[in-house]
Parts: sequence; C-alpha cells; structure tokens
Amino acid sequence: MRRDWVGLWALLLVLGAAWGITQPLSKIAVSEGYRHFGIIFWQFVIGAILLGAITWVRGRRLPWEGRHLALYVIIALIGTLLPNSASYTAAIHLPAGILSIVISLVPMLAFPIALAWGLDRFSWLRLFGLMLGLIAIVLIAAPETSLPDRAMVLWLPVALIAPAFYAIEGNFVSRYGTEGLGPVQVLLGASLVGIVMSAPLALMTGQWISPLPPYGMPDVAILASGVFHATAYAGYVWMVGRAGPVFAAQVSYLVTGCGILWAKLLLAETYSPWVWAALAVMFLGLFFVQPRPKEVLDGAAPLGNDAR
Repeated sequence: MRRDWVGLWALLLVLGAAWGITQPLSKIAVSEGYRHFGIIFWQFVIGAILLGAITWVRGRRLPWEGRHLALYVIIALIGTLLPNSASYTAAIHLPAGILSIVISLVPMLAFPIALAWGLDRFSWLRLFGLMLGLIAIVLIAAPETSLPDRAMVLWLPVALIAPAFYAIEGNFVSRYGTEGLGPVQVLLGASLVGIVMSAPLALMTGQWISPLPPYGMPDVAILASGVFHATAYAGYVWMVGRAGPVFAAQVSYLVTGCGILWAKLLLAETYSPWVWAALAVMFLGLFFVQPRPKEVLDGAAPLGNDAR
C-alpha cells in the first residue's frame, strides 16, 4: 500500500513537471516570430501521432459517425484551437510564470459555469475559492510594481481566455458526455479534426511553419511541448483510473508550481513580491475549489477500460 502511494505521488510529480514546462516552452515557441495557428497545427499533429499510437497499441478504433465527428469538432475548438490561440498570443507579451498562475484558474472558473448549467450544487467554500482566484489576478494586475512592464496588464484578459475555455470544455463533457468514447479517443479524434481545421488557418494568415530545416529553439520547443502535453495527458487518464479524480486533481498545484520553476530555470524570469503573493492566494483558492475526497485510494473507481 505504501509503495503504491509513493509510486502514485512520484507519477503525479512527473505529470506536474511535464505539464508545467509547456508554459515556458510556449514562450520560447513564440520568441522568434512563430504565431498561434502555425504552432497549434503542429501541436495537433504531434498529439495525433502519440495518441494514435496509444490507441493502436490498446487495440481501439476511432468511430467517425456524425455524433462523434461533432464531438471532435467541438473539443478541437473549445479545448485547443480557441484557448491556445489566446494563450500563445498572451505568451508574446507576458512572462511564462504569470501564464502558469493564470491557467490555474480553470477549476475556479468551472464552478460558476457548472452552477449555471445545473451540474453542481452551491458551496460557500468553493465560492470563497473562486473569490481568492480573482484576488490573485488583482494582485498581479493592480500594483504598479507587480509586472516588469505596466503595458503587460493589457494582455492579462487575453491570457484569461484560455482557462475560461478549458472550464467550458470540462463542463461540456460533464453535461453531454463523450458518446461512449474514452478520453484518449476523444482527444485523438479532436487532434485529427484539428489538423484539418488549423492547416488552412495557418496558411491563410501566413503563420505556416515549415517542417524543413534549419531548426531553432522555437522548433524544439513546439516539438517538446506537444510530446509533453500528450504523454502527460495519457498519464493523467491512467492516474484518474488508478487513484481516482480527487487524488489526480492535486496535479493542479504541481502544474502551476512547476511552471514557475521551469520559467525561472529556462527563461531566468524573476517576479515581484506581488506575484508570489498572488501564487500563494491562488494555491489557497485551489484548495477550496477542489472536490473533497469521499473514499480512500483503494476504493477509487476505475475509469472503465481507459484506465489500462
């Protein structure tokens, strides 16, 4: 039992580090002129290759009936194309550490959406967590010395678009389901559809990124980000099935914390005391909005066959 716990916590740390590094990698990806549609196209391609391999190894098939295709389109739009367009645009102007803090708003923003859709019950504690998340954003935006350049404040609303769409995506899946498909299958289908959707956008806007050499650090960052995201997602799916969603949800803290650490290591970013205060308040807010455990690890229900 103890060995299981140690292994699961170690995997949780790896997942947090893998997801956390994607924010500074996004900053590197846009550092020399690459823009969102071109980056997102290759993100879809990398995800389709890795998740397709996982699906093939597991002996699964990917259905393409009308209802499945509609699901893939919606998830590709609200789960990647729209939020990542905003995120990569914000990454041009904001430090990667700030993006890591902002993205942790997802569970907080998901709460009022779930209430509006009748998917959750009101909770004063979770409302308090939401308010703490908003206070954290104010701590970043309001003080004169919080950001290296006051002009960066104008890009905070753009950065907030990504967690808002991720919150919508989670509630959409909760309300309408996934047509009987596992999460890896859904993300694979969305990646394949996303390739078709993003390719013309990249070409028409002049944001196409050639796969031919020479390669620079932005190219390496795009490849690494796609690999880390897809593998971390697959690991997270397994984690939910093995340890339950409550335990797996703790990765939120690690993603934010690791994102800031990676930004300091890779980009030598420094932050004002206001940003560190915002991080502490955000962590406290995450504590209050996370679901409370109802059963111990051994009693966690598996996520069907998708936990294999």
